[in-house]
Amino acid sequence: MHPTDKAARVAGALYLTLVVMGPFSLIYVPNALIVHGNAAATATRILAHETLFRLGIVADLIGTVLFIFAVMALYRLLSSVNKTHASLMAVLALVSAAVGFLNVLNHIAALILFRGADFLATFDKPQREALAMLFLRLYGQGIVINEIFWGLWLFPFGVLVMRSRFLPWILGLFLLVNGFAYVAVSLTSLLLPDYTSVVNRFAVIPETGELWIMLWLLIKGAKVEPLAAAGSLATG
Repeated sequence: MHPTDKAARVAGALYLTLVVMGPFSLIYVPNALIVHGNAAATATRILAHETLFRLGIVADLIGTVLFIFAVMALYRLLSSVNKTHASLMAVLALVSAAVGFLNVLNHIAALILFRGADFLATFDKPQREALAMLFLRLYGQGIVINEIFWGLWLFPFGVLVMRSRFLPWILGLFLLVNGFAYVAVSLTSLLLPDYTSVVNRFAVIPETGELWIMLWLLIKGAKVEPLAAAGSLATG
């Protein structure tokens, strides 16, 4: 297997793994355990299913680690196209990973408050539950902030794909549209929260742009033959 093709498939495999890890920690666990507007009911659910909540925390961390490895694989694949753009892609992605790691602390803090450690004895149960709900809400806002970086790193990524010549340029366009969708959703949530649900509905399809590049990298890999042929013509 050609090294470029191998790098593409490794990047695709790592990237696609996030499709499994992400929805579990970001969608399934919160929907199963968090009762919006009811701290007492949320506390009861989380303490009754503490293992599930902890699995969500671990999945969040593992997903972020896998994201870092996927970005490194993409950097290796695309740095030959334009090293400056590839470096920008990697830096923005690593900032997103850092924000993700720090954001998990909000879930850990919420769990500590729900469990009620000895040093929290000065707070009564309703106060602890209210503080825990605050940390759960902060986790959600951390995701909103991170959506900016989820979008920004896709811009240089998309440009690199469009210029690569060994990946379909249309996939790069999908990435650019996906990036704009993430940024639009994040800024709307921060500036015009009443319209977030409307923007989210319009962003559903554009936000599938990453899925196409994941599948292409994993199944098709990188089209290296035309480049080899071009090199042969040049030397001849």
